[in-house]
Amino acid sequence: MAPTTMIVYHCFIFIWYFFLTYSLFTVNSKETPVGVFLYGGQWKYLTVLNVVLQTLFYAVCFVTDLLKPASGIRLVKFIVSCRDLLFSVLAFPASTFVFLAFWALYSYDRELVYPEGLDRIIPVWLNHAMHTAVFPLAVLEIVSSPHHYPEKKKGLIFLGICSVSYLSWVIWIYFADGKWVYPFLGLLSPLQFLMFLLGSQALTAFIYIAGDSLNYLVWGDEDGKKKEN
Repeated sequence: MAPTTMIVYHCFIFIWYFFLTYSLFTVNSKETPVGVFLYGGQWKYLTVLNVVLQTLFYAVCFVTDLLKPASGIRLVKFIVSCRDLLFSVLAFPASTFVFLAFWALYSYDRELVYPEGLDRIIPVWLNHAMHTAVFPLAVLEIVSSPHHYPEKKKGLIFLGICSVSYLSWVIWIYFADGKWVYPFLGLLSPLQFLMFLLGSQALTAFIYIAGDSLNYLVWGDEDGKKKEN
């Protein structure tokens, strides 16, 4: 896309995610739906964290687009590097994981991940904005803008640290409040829970590699040569 087009596009997507964030944190309910509890607030849900993450990422994208004419300045190069790291290791993997995991569990048994009581306080459009639209927007970001991915080993280590941090937060909430953020976790045996953790890590690693491969397929690398990761 042309520079001006990218500025307008990233500004629009930033406003969209900012609106989603505002909508999520201003949802009003007179009573707590069955299957939802107050401990940890909305910060315990990966979906909400992802929407906030996307808002931050597209804000950085918008600033980067505005500063592009001064791309030779060291500070601007640093901001661009932060944008690429944020997208490659967090924004794309999180959006894709939320999309795949949510709809897979929802199709099997929605009560395991999105209790029916939430329909009374979260409109359908907001549900799809959080769990469906995030994926095509992430793919469109790869197609519309080149991103420099770190070496696979470094990228996967950073992604693993972030994944383990969130899983630790979920486990902490269980020990602190006695309830699982996602009801299906309470149905798993210790072995099944361990397999779920390992499977989640494997899926996020696969998503990272898929994003890296798609980025290379569309844009190649900076030197036009095959990457050596």
